[in-house]
Amino acid sequence: MQCFRMSDLPGGIPVSTRKLSISHSKIRHFQISDVIGMSILQELSLFSSGIESIENITLKGLTHLKSLEIRKNKLTNVPRPLPPNLEILKLGDNSISVIYHHDFEDLKKLRVLEMQNNLLRLLSFSVFSDLIGIESLILEGNQLESVNDQVMLPQLRYLNMDNNKLQYFPDNFFLYFSSLQYLRLAGNQLLKIPAHLPEVLQHLLLERNHIKNVKIRDIKHLENLSELNLSGNQITSSDSVQVLSNLSSFDISKNQILLLPHKLPTKLQRFDCSNNQISRLTVHSFKGLQSLKHLFLDNNVVSRVDDNSFQWCVHLSNLAMEQNLITSVPRGLPVTLTRLDLKGNKIESIGESDVKGLRKLQVLNLRNNKISTLDPQVLECLPRLRHLYLDGNPWNCTCKLLMVKRHLIDKGTDIRGGQCAEPSNYRGESWISSEATLRHCENTLNKNKENRKKLKFDEFSNVNMHIGGKPWQH
Repeated sequence: MQCFRMSDLPGGIPVSTRKLSISHSKIRHFQISDVIGMSILQELSLFSSGIESIENITLKGLTHLKSLEIRKNKLTNVPRPLPPNLEILKLGDNSISVIYHHDFEDLKKLRVLEMQNNLLRLLSFSVFSDLIGIESLILEGNQLESVNDQVMLPQLRYLNMDNNKLQYFPDNFFLYFSSLQYLRLAGNQLLKIPAHLPEVLQHLLLERNHIKNVKIRDIKHLENLSELNLSGNQITSSDSVQVLSNLSSFDISKNQILLLPHKLPTKLQRFDCSNNQISRLTVHSFKGLQSLKHLFLDNNVVSRVDDNSFQWCVHLSNLAMEQNLITSVPRGLPVTLTRLDLKGNKIESIGESDVKGLRKLQVLNLRNNKISTLDPQVLECLPRLRHLYLDGNPWNCTCKLLMVKRHLIDKGTDIRGGQCAEPSNYRGESWISSEATLRHCENTLNKNKENRKKLKFDEFSNVNMHIGGKPWQH
């Protein structure tokens, strides 16, 4: 049963109701009389209903209740006592500032607890000690400055504490989370990777903290880690990640990296090193990365790419190198590429040899370079090209360029062409849709046809033909 825009809970709700959802209402106070007769209710949702308080023991009698959602309201404390058979409790987006030890008493069946975007500042994890079956705990977007107390949560698999004000964790804080696989700590003020993380951890997200280095001793035991995100920190070197043998996704973007890691885990499939200070790529830069599929090097200062720098990346499908300083298309690109982004560099030309072999390429971005012309032969090398971005270049809008346009349109390629820089009388016009350029080229084409016809006629008129061995002039 669903109700919207209510000022009071409606009367006459059938006693057989198992699911009740009330949203976008103005109920303010929720009390015992509101739930009388709902003894078999299993799911109750009070979403964005202006609820400020819930009368004591109102919910205790709902002994069959398994899911309770009171999100986006105005609660200042956890309702109590809560039904003992609860499995899912969602209290996010309220104004709860304190959790007391008895708030979650006897909730041994609770699997999911969400308390994101409240006003918690200090938190003792001992308040969760009764939650022996908890699998997912979300504390994101509070104002947590510190957490303390060790507690055994043997079933906890997912912990989200993003966007708080945490600077550190007590030693051994994570020691008793023996099943933890997914840990989110982004947007805090951490100075280092927390120590003694569980060995079973698979996903560790630490972006937007104040971490300066990655110590081997803090991560060497994380043999199951498949994702590590350190984006937006103050890291200058990440060589230590080579010990993470099962890492498949590594994000070190928005740091202060000058050199690519000396060695990266060989199972890596996604590597993001964008927004750093990398200046050169060599044949050793990606050695051993045969599994790599997505590589992001955009917004660095790369000015030199040695030939065959990507020779190890035999499965690479997506290469992003926009906003660097390269002057030509890198040589020896993997034939597996489907997307190539070179926007915002200093490339002056693109030739057939630059893209030869890229027969799987579907997206090519050459925006904001210094290209003035494009050889139709280049397109012959790219049979699967579907999106081509060329705007922001100083195009010389010749009739030859118009031929390129027609070829692309015939193939069904989506083109972003940009404006003419030359000749001066077409400057500022789009070379893809310029009527003036089209008329000029059609006139030129027609004149050329007429000239060729006249030339053939003149040649024919002056031919000396020999009939019977004697010259004959027409």
